[in-house]
Amino acid sequence: MAQAVQKIVLSPSRDIPFNKLVLSQANVRRVKAGVSIEELAADIAHRTLLQSLNVRPMLDGDGAETGMFEVPAGGRRYRALELLVKQKRLDKTAPVPCVVRQGSDISAAEDSLAENVQRAGLHPLDQFRAFLTFREQGQDEEAIAARFFVPVSVVKQRLRLASVSPKLHDVYAEDGMTLEQLMAFTLTNDHARQEQIWEGLSRSHSQEPYQIRRQLTEGAVRASDKRAHFVGPEAYEAAGGLVLRDLFQSDDGGWLQDPALLDRLVVEKLQAEGERLAVEGWRWIEVAPGFPYGHTNGLRRLGGAITDLTEAEQATYDALHEELERLEVQYAEAEELPDEVDQRLGEIETAIQAFDSRPAVFDPAQIARAGVFVSIDTEGALCIERGYVRPEDEAPVIDEPDGESAGSGSVDGEGPEVGVQRAVITLGGDAVAPEPAEEEDETLRPLPDRLMMELAAHRTLALRDALGNDPATAFAAVLHSFVLATFYRLSSSGSCLEISLRTPSFPAQPPGLKESVSAQSIDARHADWKARLPKSEDGLWEALIGLTGEDQARLFAHCAAFGVNALYEKADRYGGPGISAHGLRQRLVHADVLARATGLDMVAAGWKPTVDTYLGRVTKPRILEAVREAKGERSAQLIDHLKKGDMATEAERLLDGAGWLPEPLRLVAIEEPAAEPAQPGGGDALPAFLDGEVGAEEADDPADEEEEALEPHTIAAE
Repeated sequence: MAQAVQKIVLSPSRDIPFNKLVLSQANVRRVKAGVSIEELAADIAHRTLLQSLNVRPMLDGDGAETGMFEVPAGGRRYRALELLVKQKRLDKTAPVPCVVRQGSDISAAEDSLAENVQRAGLHPLDQFRAFLTFREQGQDEEAIAARFFVPVSVVKQRLRLASVSPKLHDVYAEDGMTLEQLMAFTLTNDHARQEQIWEGLSRSHSQEPYQIRRQLTEGAVRASDKRAHFVGPEAYEAAGGLVLRDLFQSDDGGWLQDPALLDRLVVEKLQAEGERLAVEGWRWIEVAPGFPYGHTNGLRRLGGAITDLTEAEQATYDALHEELERLEVQYAEAEELPDEVDQRLGEIETAIQAFDSRPAVFDPAQIARAGVFVSIDTEGALCIERGYVRPEDEAPVIDEPDGESAGSGSVDGEGPEVGVQRAVITLGGDAVAPEPAEEEDETLRPLPDRLMMELAAHRTLALRDALGNDPATAFAAVLHSFVLATFYRLSSSGSCLEISLRTPSFPAQPPGLKESVSAQSIDARHADWKARLPKSEDGLWEALIGLTGEDQARLFAHCAAFGVNALYEKADRYGGPGISAHGLRQRLVHADVLARATGLDMVAAGWKPTVDTYLGRVTKPRILEAVREAKGERSAQLIDHLKKGDMATEAERLLDGAGWLPEPLRLVAIEEPAAEPAQPGGGDALPAFLDGEVGAEEADDPADEEEEALEPHTIAAE
């Protein structure tokens, strides 16, 4: 005969007057967490008590009940009811629903712990669906947040999950993805795109939320981009542009989804500024989002006069300086400035900058021959560069019988009258033609010529800056060039310094060269010297003689640095007009000499391996080689299965801050000279990474590739 299963008997429930309840010392909760007692009291007042208290009768010394009950589980609800009683909103004898535990061998502390440990928090997806129901009933985010005592941002974030595909909701509900991954998909409302990305990631080893965000924003423009700042988000959205926003983490304003629309708005706004400037009478106006570094080379800059401030403007200017000095002194010892003070300091500095950068005034005759560059600076503000004269627009020089030049007045603004003309506005910029797409393969190919040129441009500019700050090395470099020209007349130049100071231009410019640390340093030093030197060459000799020896040395170094030419170009192997392989090698070897002498550090000069500057321009083996050298084999294995585009993006993240440099940018160590095999035509062989002919004209030997893959590489750039 089967034994009967003993039935569970639940503890009875009853209403107990509040003044018969006391908080038990066996309650395990000690730390305040979650909704505050005040908020819980307000919720009880709104909807009454939703959950009973767990109580036990208190006994006297003889074991008899005293009529009082202790509360081991439900202490926060008890304190909320206690607060309502103190506020006279609840009668002290009001009946409270309680579950009474009697005659149990389980301790009160165990009951208290069990109630808190076994309680499961609401799943975020359930919270989202509940919030969505309330919104469909007509409640807004603020009302829902106030009703449930959560921040408005939490309600908005949960409701934002409605933009995610229901299929992905089901995956999340079954623990197939994390909440962070689900939240990353809220950047777009395109369910098909979301499902496509998740299907691809589900087969990948790496499924980080940032990868989801990166794929969803592929092709979009960050709101922090200078073009977005220039146009403004309001104008972009008014023109029909969409902005993707991330409610779950800082997104710097989001992503602008229509780059073509943004570019059109930029051009239209720049052209409008050009039309506004045209009424000033300029001969030409060139507008572009950005101009390449050195775009004013070969142009004469007019020396306009800065207008004096009016009495009112001068008084405002002086008051701003006094306020700035007072605030700086007042908060000199403060570790952190108050927000309002920090904001005010920014306003003062902006106002002072506006006074200091007021435009110069030019003679009308000069304006008729000169032009203006209109672009966007790195902060997204309008940049206007007035007063540049092209060589073909210079006034003609006519010899007079008395030996005077009738055209000499073109420099000081005097000359024949020029009729009013309409400025020619042209659209230019620093855009470059895209490189042809390369097929993905596993070959460690030589670096592309275009990339080599861009890397060499960065290095040349950094070397100019380093030499300009090193008078001793600059003097030695110029002396070296002088001695070569004087004593070694029959030798080919072994110097990268053009002593005639013919400043080489950059035929291939990488993105951001104009805004690089080296460019800004050179420009600032040049502007400082230009302000100290005479405006015309008449008094230059006396000014130079009047400089101290140290200042002469520094000026000498600055000028010498402009002749540095460490640029890479494709060598002419057949005796044509271009540079020979030997000449290119000698140039780059001497550039290495100057780099070592000045302690050139391309990492300190601001170069970083990014998708645009390197990683997106080389083959997959090169990308893996870079990660392997900087972060080790394990990091390389994390990305070796990815497609090239994704691999380049992940490599940029891995290499950030690692200080890795490609071989052309590294500081080459001094090596013992070794005999080199003769080359056809008598030329010297180029380094392997420069030899673009290898692999392009000759078939790769698979055995050589395998050997190359096994060879150790330099681990870190000097």
